[in-house]
Amino acid sequence: MRRLYLQIYVTVVITLTLFAIVAGLVWRHFAEGSAQLQPLDVVANLIQPALPAAHESREAHQAALDRLHERTRADLALFTPEGEPLGTAGAALPPFDRERASETGRLFSRGERPAWAIALDDGRWLIARLPRRPRTPSPGSLVYVLGIIAVAVAVGAYPVTRRLTRRLERLQASVEALGGGDLGARVKVEGRDEVSRLAQSFNRAAERISELVGAHRQLLANASHELRSPLARIRVGIDMLKKDARPELRTELERDIAELDALVEEILLASRLGAVKTLDTTEDVDLLALAAEECARSGAALDGAPAALRGDARLLRRLIRNLLDNARRYGAGTPVDVEVGETSGGRVELKVSDRGPGVPEAERERIFEPFYRPPGARESAGGVGLGLALVRQIARRHGGDAQCLGRDGGGSCFRVEFAHADRAGVSPASAA
Repeated sequence: MRRLYLQIYVTVVITLTLFAIVAGLVWRHFAEGSAQLQPLDVVANLIQPALPAAHESREAHQAALDRLHERTRADLALFTPEGEPLGTAGAALPPFDRERASETGRLFSRGERPAWAIALDDGRWLIARLPRRPRTPSPGSLVYVLGIIAVAVAVGAYPVTRRLTRRLERLQASVEALGGGDLGARVKVEGRDEVSRLAQSFNRAAERISELVGAHRQLLANASHELRSPLARIRVGIDMLKKDARPELRTELERDIAELDALVEEILLASRLGAVKTLDTTEDVDLLALAAEECARSGAALDGAPAALRGDARLLRRLIRNLLDNARRYGAGTPVDVEVGETSGGRVELKVSDRGPGVPEAERERIFEPFYRPPGARESAGGVGLGLALVRQIARRHGGDAQCLGRDGGGSCFRVEFAHADRAGVSPASAA
């Protein structure tokens, strides 16, 4: 049996049917044994002051037994303490056996149902047998009832099990659709059980996969677009170089090749950071020392104190360099200030500020998207729009994040925070 809903359905039907059978057998057992409790009801009627005193005549005893028999329809007999009969009413009863009556309280004749022997307070014995045998279910009727129960269970259990497995089948169909390339495949979330939580997990995973695939497609589209410009310039320059070998033309070609090389490197680095979850190497890094080297290269002003963190020095250097290049491009020639220190929460902080036109508040998150540049940035400053995206990726791989802030008096401030090496409970790679 390969279908899950059939397995669940058959399991439920068998379990409930077995339960019904056991319940039926127990019911029959107690129904048969219930006859042992009904004489107590007869006794409750007999203990009433309906019998004459022991010294009265046999005629009085007989009349009393006749009245009781008429009321209860029970077979009755009354005996003296010595076992002498005082009267009977109804059908014949088993012979009186005082010893057996004293031990078990029941008297039997072959093939007959038992009669109860009840000792009265004055020593007399009252023998009583129930008027009719309680009806117990026959084996045929029991099978009939159990058959009805089994059919009812089967009919009632089918829609329940089918509803459960139908949801699993829809989930399976969505998984197959996603595996077949339909990134929009989602599952309708129904109920609050494990299947609904599985559907929610699938939808979250499918959404994440869709975002990643979309981001990679966008990255590929933007990369192909950005690669066309330097390649076209190189192609034209080579054609011109065949006719005119001017030094400035050669210099322009070298610049285009360097731009193309840098673009390819940034694309590869962005792809690798997006694919891996850990850093290649980690070591203790003094962020102030790295910032000092890069500031000396670009001419930026540096202030701060030594701040240690665990990370990849090569990637952290790339982060600082991208921030400085961004400030140089978009800072309109204003001085660039770099500050390294620690926050009040014990995290390492890097700030790169300029006094340029600044970034509109609506654009401050979008500028960290790959290949995104504010309107007019291509014409005014160049670049391909990967620098800040790499800054955020590197920061997050080191357990931190990057953000763009406004600056009092105009300009922009890019702030990056990292976990301090002495306070991080885990390595930055793990924190990422």
